[in-house]
Amino acid sequence: MSPDSSTLRARHQRAGATDAPTILQVLPRLETGGVERGTIEIAEGIIAAGGRAIVASEGGRMVRELDRMGVEHITLPLASKNPLVMHKNVDRLKALIREKNVKIVHARSRAPAWSARAAARALGVPFVTTFHGTYNLGKGLERPLKRIYNAVMADGDAVIAISDFIRDHIAITYGVSGERVTVIPRAVDVARFDPDRVSQERMIQLVQRWRLPDGVPVILMPGRLTRWKGQELLIRALARMKTRPVRCLLVGSDQGRTAYREGLDDLIARLELRDTVHLVGECDDMPAAYKLSDVVVSASTDPEAFGRVVAEAGAMGRPVVAPNHGAAPEIVKPGGETGWLFWPESADDLARALDDALALDESGRAALKDRAMTRVRENFSKDRMVDATMDVYRRMLGLDAP
Repeated sequence: MSPDSSTLRARHQRAGATDAPTILQVLPRLETGGVERGTIEIAEGIIAAGGRAIVASEGGRMVRELDRMGVEHITLPLASKNPLVMHKNVDRLKALIREKNVKIVHARSRAPAWSARAAARALGVPFVTTFHGTYNLGKGLERPLKRIYNAVMADGDAVIAISDFIRDHIAITYGVSGERVTVIPRAVDVARFDPDRVSQERMIQLVQRWRLPDGVPVILMPGRLTRWKGQELLIRALARMKTRPVRCLLVGSDQGRTAYREGLDDLIARLELRDTVHLVGECDDMPAAYKLSDVVVSASTDPEAFGRVVAEAGAMGRPVVAPNHGAAPEIVKPGGETGWLFWPESADDLARALDDALALDESGRAALKDRAMTRVRENFSKDRMVDATMDVYRRMLGLDAP
C-alpha cells in the first residue's frame, strides 16, 4: 500500500462503526488466471487496509493462498449457469451476507454476479463489479440474450473497468459511463517481476531445460495454446524475419487442445522452422523466462482487455512486440520507447517489429529497459491497483477522505 493511503479500519471507525468492514468477493473458481489472481491481491489489500476479506467460489488450487493470508473462503456452486442453481445461490449469498455482516459485495464474473446482485440489492448492500473482458456477444438469435446475460457486469453500483479499452466497450455496448465506471488497470507484482531479483542460477536452469544455444536471440511468447492468442501468426512471421538465427519459445499448455497443438507442429514443419520454434509447455518461473528473453511477443488476434504478458515483460525491462488493438497501446509506448506495435493479424508487420526489436544495440536495450520498468511501476503496479480499489470501496461505504 502507498504511504499516504489511510486504512479502511481508521476511516470506518471515524464514521462511527465499531468493527472492520467485511468485503465479499465472488467468482466461479479459484484455479488459475487473471481474475483469480486479482481476487487474491484485493483480498490481501483489504486485510492490509484493516478490513475483513471473504471470498466465495467453488474452490480450487489457489484457495491455499487465501488460507495462508487468513482469508476465509466459502465454497458455493458459483460456477454453475443452471438457472435453478443460480436462484438458490441468491439465498445462499443472502444468508452469508447476514451472517458475516458483509458491507460490500464484489462480483468478478457473470454467473455469480447474477446471484450476488440479487442478494446484495435485496439487503441494501453496495454491489461492485469488475468488468474483466469484452465477453462473447453471440451471433444471430442468441445475441440479444447474450447481451442481457453480460449486462449484469455493467450494473454495479460501481463498475471497475480493467482498461480504457474496456471502459469504452462498456459505454458503447451497454450505455454505462460517467462516475459509476472507474478504470483500474490489472496489475503486475513488481516485487516478483523484478530483474534484479532473478538469480543467474534460475536462468541457467531454464537455459538447460530448454537447451538454448549460446549467442542466439530468444523470442518468448507466453500464453495458453489457443487460436486467438496468435501462435500461428507468430510462426508465420518468423518465416518472414530477416534476423537469423533466432530461437522462439512458445510457453503455455494446450489445456486439452491437442488438435491445435498438432496443427502448430505441422505448420512449423511446413515452414522449416523446427530448429527455430519450440513448444515448451508450462513454466513455473516466468520472471526468469522473461529475463532470458531478448524480446517478448503478444500476438492476440482478438483485442485483449488488458494484456498481463505485455505488462509483466515491461516490468522485467524486456522489449515488447504487441498488436495495435485492445489495451496493448495503453501499456506499450511504440516506436521503441518501451516496445513496438504491429498491425493486428499481419505476419509481415509482426516480422518487421521483431527485426526492429532484435536490432537494438546494448545501449538502446538499456535505455528501453529503464523506460519500460518505470512505466509499469508508475502505472500498473499491484499497490496502485489495490489502492484504487480501496478508494472505490470507501466511496461505496460513504467514507470521506482523510
